Amino acid sequence: MKRIIILPALMVLYATATAQNYLGNLSSNPYAPNSTTNPYGAGNPYNPNSISNPYGQYGSEYSNRSANNPYATEAPKLYDNEGNYRGRLSSNPYDPDSTSNPYGRYGSQYSPDSINNPYGAGNPYSSNSPSNPYGQGLSIYGDDD
Repeated sequence: MKRIIILPALMVLYATATAQNYLGNLSSNPYAPNSTTNPYGAGNPYNPNSISNPYGQYGSEYSNRSANNPYATEAPKLYDNEGNYRGRLSSNPYDPDSTSNPYGRYGSQYSPDSINNPYGAGNPYSSNSPSNPYGQGLSIYGDDD
């Protein structure tokens, strides 16, 4: 009986510790409603949770959670449609998980896990690829407070 009581408490604790905001999809498809290149969808610069909003926590060049801050350490995370982690959408070239780190797993043009590799995760013919103009791209999640 005690296990039944403890297990739901641990599940609630885990769910609150991993809470994340869905910010849209990193995609070059300007017609997809959740695409960050759609100015009327997830790429709307007036949306407070958009990575395109220069005054929001995920788009400001000063926020530690921003994709546009070159010193950010808590930038938004990228996931494909199977739930595989694809790094952090960050302009920080020193963060090991950053998509802008040319020597890291998720930023190197030679890594199969990198969106910068046209033969790996960045394959323009893959529906998960952010460079496919007809695909859905990668899901972007920001850490919640």
